[in-house]
This record gives sequence, C-alpha cells and structure tokens, in this order.
Amino acid sequence: MKNEIQKVRNIGISAHIDSGKTTLTERILFYTDRIHAIHDVKGKDGVGATMDSMELEKERGITIASAATYCQWDGHEINIIDTPGHVDFTIEVERALRVLDGAILVLCAVGGVQSQSITVDQQMKRYKVPCLAFINKCDRSGAAPFRAIKQLKEKLGHNAVALQIPIGLEADVKGVVDLVKMKAIYFEGANGEELKIEDIPENLIAEAEAKREELIDAASMFSDQLTEAALEDRVTEALLIDAIRIGTLRRELTPVLIGSAYKNKGVQPLLDAVGYYLPSPDEVKNEALDMDNNEMPTELQADENEPLVAYAFKLEDGRYGQLTYVRVYQGKLTKGDTVFNIRVGRKIKIGRLVKLHANQVEDVEAINTGHIGALFGIECSSGDTFVSPDVNLSMTSMYVPEPVISLAISAKDNKNQINMSKALNRFTKEDPTFKTFVNQETGETIIEGMGELHLEVYIERMRREYGAEVITGKPQVAYKETITRKAEFNYVHKKQTGGAGQFGRVAGWMEPVTDEEFVFDNQVRGGSIPIQFIPACEKGFKEVMKKGPKKKFPVTGIKIVINDGASHAVDSSEMAFQAAARGAFLEGYAKASPIVLEPIMKVVVESPAEYQGAVIGSLNQRRGIIIGSHDEGAFCFIETQVPLSEMFGYSTVLRSLTKGTAQFTMEFTTYRKVADDML
Repeated sequence: MKNEIQKVRNIGISAHIDSGKTTLTERILFYTDRIHAIHDVKGKDGVGATMDSMELEKERGITIASAATYCQWDGHEINIIDTPGHVDFTIEVERALRVLDGAILVLCAVGGVQSQSITVDQQMKRYKVPCLAFINKCDRSGAAPFRAIKQLKEKLGHNAVALQIPIGLEADVKGVVDLVKMKAIYFEGANGEELKIEDIPENLIAEAEAKREELIDAASMFSDQLTEAALEDRVTEALLIDAIRIGTLRRELTPVLIGSAYKNKGVQPLLDAVGYYLPSPDEVKNEALDMDNNEMPTELQADENEPLVAYAFKLEDGRYGQLTYVRVYQGKLTKGDTVFNIRVGRKIKIGRLVKLHANQVEDVEAINTGHIGALFGIECSSGDTFVSPDVNLSMTSMYVPEPVISLAISAKDNKNQINMSKALNRFTKEDPTFKTFVNQETGETIIEGMGELHLEVYIERMRREYGAEVITGKPQVAYKETITRKAEFNYVHKKQTGGAGQFGRVAGWMEPVTDEEFVFDNQVRGGSIPIQFIPACEKGFKEVMKKGPKKKFPVTGIKIVINDGASHAVDSSEMAFQAAARGAFLEGYAKASPIVLEPIMKVVVESPAEYQGAVIGSLNQRRGIIIGSHDEGAFCFIETQVPLSEMFGYSTVLRSLTKGTAQFTMEFTTYRKVADDML
C-alpha cells in the first residue's frame, strides 16, 4: 500500500488565459495512451480538445469548467485537473487547488508572467501547493523562455531554475537539452512520440554547462551531499534529482521545463518531472478539524486502514443525477459503505463510484486514499466532508470570492420560467460564486457573478441545456456604502397606542473600520439595556445596514458601540429595541459623512505596441488610473485600475480600436469612493 501511494500524483494545470493548458493536457493524455488521436482546442475538425467537453467550450475555445482525468506514466498514476484561465471562473481553480498536492504553472514563452499567472500563483500560495513551471509556446515568434524565468523570479518571487535549455526557438524549435542528464532530447514521429536521445550539439555545450552550474548551485541549498559532490566534481543524476525534489516540496525551488505542447515538444520530460519532483499524497500534510475537541486541527494519515475522511469539492448535474467529485484524504471509499455527512449530520449509503475522464466515467469498486473520483446520486453541497460513522472530523472549506456584478433576468413565458428556475437551482448549487435572489422591491430575479463573461456563459447554458429563453436587463454594479468618521447617537423609540406601548433608548457611537463588514461592541454596564434585548439591538442595526440610507446600497466597514440606554418594565420588548436600533443607526449615519463605494477592477490589456496610445486613451475615458506599462517584443502590457461600471462592453471597443488584435483580463481589486456626480 505504501509503495502504491508513493506512485500517486494529484496535479492541476493552471495558467493565464491562452497559455496552452488544455492543449498540454491533450498531449499528456495522448502520450500516456488515454486517447489515441490529438484534437486541438480550436481545431478545424470540430471535435475539440478532450477536456473541453461542453459545446460552449468547443465553440469559444476556452475552458469554462475544470475537468478531471487520470493517466499512467512510468509506473505513476497521475490524477489531473485542467482548470480555466479566465478570472470569471476563478472558483474552478480555487476548488481544484484545494484538493491537489502539486501543480504545473504554465507560462507563455512570449507573454511570460501575465496578470492571471499572478492570481493563480496567489491561489497556490494559499493552499501551499508545490509547483513546476512549464514554459510553453516556444514555437511562437518572440519566444524568450529565459525572460519568462526572470519574470518568475522578479514578479512572483519564485526561486526558479531551468532544468532544460531549448534547442532552437520559434519556427526552429527541435527539442531540449536536459541539464540533469546532460543529454539532448529530440521529439520525432508524426506526433513527437518518439524520443531521440543524443549528445548535446557543439554550439550549446558552453550554455548547457553554465546553466547546469546554476542548477547545481540552487539545488545544493537543499542537500549537503550534493554540495560535497559538487566540490569534488562528482555530481550524479540521482543526487541532483533528490535535492531538486526536496526544494520543490518545500516550495523553496521551482523547477522550470521548456517546450511547445502544440508542436509536441517537451511534454514527456514534463511527465517525468511530475513523477520526480511533485509530492505523493502521503508527503503532503493535510489537516481536518476535530469537531469533538473544539475544532482542534488534526493531521490526517494517508492510510487506507484508517477511518475514512473524504472531501466533496465540486458538484455537477449529470444525466444520471448529481455527480459529486471527491478527494479521499484518509481511509478508503468503497461501494456499499455507509458514510456520514458531517455538515448535515446524515448517513449516506454509497451506491455507484466512478473514476473520471473528462465527461466520461468508468465504474470502480473503491476510491483509495489519495485518489480523486466521484459519487453518483448523493445529495450534498460543495465543501461537505464524508467520514466513517465513528469519526467527527471536518475539512476546512475553500475560499469563495464575493460576486461583483449582477444582472436582472426574466423568462419569456411560464414554460421558460419553470426551465429557468431548474437551471438556476442547478447552477447555484454547482458554483458558489454564482448567486441568485429575488429583489423584494421590484420582484425581479437577479443573478450575480464574477464578471460579464461568467453571467453570459450561464445565460447561454440556460438556453442550450434547459431550453429557457430569458430576457436580461442592464448589468448592475455591486455598490456599497460606508462612513468616514465617528458619530454619536442617542435615540429614544416611544410609541403609545393604548395598552402596552413600545419603549427603548439606545445610545453609543459608530465609527469606520477596515477589513470588517460589521462589528458590534456591547459596552452597556449596569443593565441600562437588559441583557435579553442586546441581540435585538444588533439585529436592528444589521437589518437597516442591508439598505443604506444614502443611496439604498448595502452598508459595510462599520463598527457600532452601544454603551447606554434605557428600558421600561412594561413597554420594552425585542421589537421596541430593534426599532430603537434602527432609529439610532439613521441618526448616527447622517452625522458620520457617509459615502458610496464602487468596485475597482485591475485591468491588464495586452496589445500590439502600435495601438498603445489609443488603448491608454480608451482607458482614461473610462476613469482608469494607469498603474504601469511595459513592452515585450512587439506587444505592450498596460496595467490599470478601472471602475467596474465603466467596463461594460469594453471588449467590443477594444476589438474595434486594435482590429481585433488586443485582449484584456479583469479581476476585482478593491472598493473606492465614487464621486457624488457619478451616481
């Protein structure tokens, strides 16, 4: 068993948009004999890549939902999750990295470290995922892999070190020099499946030796044996691999491999590197919270004889009911087992278990420790923990970013309304960043998400998968309100209507806070407000914060302290104190200089240098603040901060300005005050 688990690798492939993640996964599946023909992401044959199984993905040439598969290479069993690059689908990357042990960070040899590469890197840091870097697209004109390595060090702070140097670049890309084995590798045959290992070409020997010295220097920090061997000039391949592995597992070294997935160059050595340098499940420290012991963190053992602990990280509504993706951290999930869902406290009998290969499933009898698989027909939510009945452990949940954009939708008729409801139920269950609610004032159905593309894709899926024709309103921005200074309140709520009336006095102050939405501090002493009415005061404050008095947007970043009040033996009640708190809030809020905040997006435009002036002009018109710009070859990268309200329809404007050659990425950064005349 121990031997088996050490041969398991759970990896994710993450990168900026259009860096070639899905193409790389397609080649991996081909070389490991999981598929027998290669199809391209935007191929002429209309088949599309294996991992992009959704019709929309094939049409747009982008990954929308992460897809899982598994394959075998050199005795290792590799579970792979291919993730989207667009920030709108960031939850897909988030939940994949939550359950993976290692990752491949794909960079474009021309673009290098781009905006989304930075976001993905932050997600890897959050879950402490060790990674390899693969510099792809070395066949493109302007490819500069060593510039990308320099950016890995400077922009992302990685201790990046090349394990290979390219033999030829751009149109002449032929193969790589392996600096560990000190051999040249050429990829021949119709699809690069035949590896030809030869001596290093004469013209590359000096560069290879210099880069190998750099590699040994970086790796010797993690191995005294390697340091000694380097001094005596007897470095062996095994010593070097062990030292690189130690550094990689500690996240203190990032080995970099080079190639071109599209041209079938460099993929097999990358697979070797996954086996050599990325961790097996028993080398990763995973913790669960002990619910019987005040949620104390407990380390899980990657051992199938231990009690079961499995984590549901993704849901999908398939043809045969709900498909629940699970990662088994401890124990073994077997068909026919009875397991316990910690969140709802309910027992579940395991019916059908499957391994995943994109949109195809293969039935299995059990999912072993450290593996990823799926369950059929089980009612649960994303982030649930399944355990053996005698265990009370819960896994920590993943980070879910808040939606930044909303849209009003309505169905064309009653039949479409039913289909729309079914679609919304499914999508909100599957995707924690996609939310829906009914606006109490207007009666409209509102959907919220991470960006225009996110909502656009779900509306299109409603039409295709559910036949629901919907009408969409104007996108709404998630504005918020806050206060800018301290203000006191002292409010008395009195109402007399015969019989018992209502009475409550609430006094204190409010002040702005950062990093918190709402802080309630009870400093009432001596029972001037009876203790049973304190929760009613808090509830009253929270209620009125849902719609700020200034512009009816939610209020955030506020601390309320109550330190005095008064009650009446007969007339005071929870209702009276809720009303008093509402009145006190309105009184204090008016004096606290309230302002409206708007979401600000980090926008990075990648454009040919000749259009730089026009692009900067278009961003300035949209109240953009230029953070910086730099040229790389024929392209320039412009980084700005622009209010979300100004970004609607920008993709069309950018296309027409640059004859369709520029692209941009957008992600939420912060909230900032909006000028009163803009609302």
